[in-house]
Parts: sequence; structure tokens; C-alpha cells
Amino acid sequence: MKKVLMILVAIALAATANAQYYNVGTSTTTTDYFGNQTTTHRNQYGQTTGTSTSSTDYFGNRTTTHRDQYGNTIGTSTTSTDYFGNTTTTHRDQYGNTTGTARSNTDYFGNTNTTYSDSYGRSTGTSTRSTDYFGNTTTTYRNQYGQTQGSSTSSYDYFGNRNTQQRSNNTNTSIWTW
Repeated sequence: MKKVLMILVAIALAATANAQYYNVGTSTTTTDYFGNQTTTHRNQYGQTTGTSTSSTDYFGNRTTTHRDQYGNTIGTSTTSTDYFGNTTTTHRDQYGNTTGTARSNTDYFGNTNTTYSDSYGRSTGTSTRSTDYFGNTTTTYRNQYGQTQGSSTSSYDYFGNRNTQQRSNNTNTSIWTW
């Protein structure tokens, strides 16, 4: 099961471009003293649907373990950064099989552009993230045809926790920020 793919893979099946957006969930990320992050994912009713825990090694590579609401590991993501600051994230299922990749770069204006691919290297979509003056981010997700499929907005609270609101134009889609 490809539960571990990034948000776009989950919403790429929706084909409608200009529909109303629906709240499909939230994520809250906390960072501990050592820089490790824990993200709790909730559906639109506030029920916990899973968690993601991330740590960064000595070389700057980040490994994230994804778990369902029962604590079972459903996959991992490994992110590496090249000399130019571009990142490549490889997603694997609970058996270690590669389920997809995401490649990101940041443009001159500070926007992050990401291209998503499935396990066969075929493009499944793109996303663009922009950051405002206050450090809040807005990400727009598009499928492989360029149609907008969803969005997420993130902001930081007083304690440095990141809160993300996810929206989709498909009411049957569950969006997770992996």
C-alpha cells in the first residue's frame, strides 16, 4: 500500500480542477531539544490518523518513520541534500520497497518547487511552496496534468510548534503531510 507517498500522491487521483476546497485534516509538528521532530496527523474530525517522527544524522540526511493510528510502521522517508541545496526524498513502504520520490529546489524568490514521481519514475505531480513575511507557508499541489488538487497552509505558534491545515477539492481524499 502506498500510504507513505507525499501529499500529492494521495490527491493526484482527483481530477477536478476548480472545485471548492474541503478541510481534510491537520498536522501538528513539535521539535525536541535535539532537533528531532514529531508530527501528529489528524483527520477533519480531530481523530489521530498517524504520526511521523524525523531525525537528522551527522551528514544532514533526514530519516522519517511513518506510523498509523495504532503505532504500526507503514513506511519511511529518507531526505538528502546536495551541494546546491536541492533535496531528494525517497519513500519506502513497511517492507522497504521504494514507492516514490520527491525532488525539490528553491528558486531565486525563495519558493520551493517539488516534482513527485512514482516507483517507476513517472511524474505524478508538482507542488509549489511560498513563505510570507511572517514565516507562514502556503503550498499548492497539482497533478501530472497541472490541475490544482489541494493546498496546505502552515504557521508556527508561540512555542515553535508548526500547525498545518490541509485542504482538498476531493471530499473523499485524505491528505497527510509526509
